[in-house]
Amino acid sequence: MNGSQLNGLPDDAEQLRPYLSALRSRALQSGELSESEGFSHGFLLRFLRARDFDLDLSLKLLLNYQRWRRESPDISTSMCPSSVLGLLNNSYHAILPRRDHAGSRVLIYRIGQWIPKDWSAIQVFKVSLMTSEIISREVETQRWGLKVIFDLQGWTLGHALQINPSLARKMSSVLSDSFPLKVRGIHLVNEPMFFRPVFAMIRPFLSDKIKQRVHMHGDDFQESLSDFFSPPVLPPEYGGEGPGIEEVCLDWTTQLLQAENLLQQIAAHPTGDTAESTLLSEEVQNE
Repeated sequence: MNGSQLNGLPDDAEQLRPYLSALRSRALQSGELSESEGFSHGFLLRFLRARDFDLDLSLKLLLNYQRWRRESPDISTSMCPSSVLGLLNNSYHAILPRRDHAGSRVLIYRIGQWIPKDWSAIQVFKVSLMTSEIISREVETQRWGLKVIFDLQGWTLGHALQINPSLARKMSSVLSDSFPLKVRGIHLVNEPMFFRPVFAMIRPFLSDKIKQRVHMHGDDFQESLSDFFSPPVLPPEYGGEGPGIEEVCLDWTTQLLQAENLLQQIAAHPTGDTAESTLLSEEVQNE
């Protein structure tokens, strides 16, 4: 079976067992990890699906993920939605309730709602990481990945000064090769000219594949954005027919707060699974 066919199988399919066993064995043989990591079935599957069951690429992604967590404890070991509630309540971030035509999750980040004097770039990045940890446990998201819309209306010099080369590298690593999610598209809207130097700092750290999936739409974005997303998917503020952006931001904030215990367990033991991993109902999210 090829990677696409394997991706479509349920978690307990017999055909997946050799891949799980091989990845676990190769991870331990790498010398970077130990048996005490306790890799769960679900944890390993995330990396296999993210790389279409290519064992070499899955192992590289797994080692990068573990390495990134070790090198960034200030971010990876502190995932507490209530600690950034003010930012979330400012309608900064949402996951749209409908997937796109390809089955991808669609995320929106509204940069203008981030006030730099109140929230550091590290705190803002934690919001992205918390969302990524949660949706990476959804089987459909493992299979079909995600697409991100960054609304840069309100981008200021204060935002730009928060993004240093070290943080740019960490952010780019998560997008490119350090997190078990398939990034299918990155869409920038309302981007001002003085955002370009920041993107130029991030771009070298992105893989060639991700670079090809970055689309800049400018401030006249509704028509070009509709080439990628159907009207029922997007909020009216982005030319769609779905629920309004304030509503979807509030809904995702509620779900993040409900996941606080799960996120703290992930921060302490990222290689395992918990009963709360089924927190989000795929049936509801795919309506």
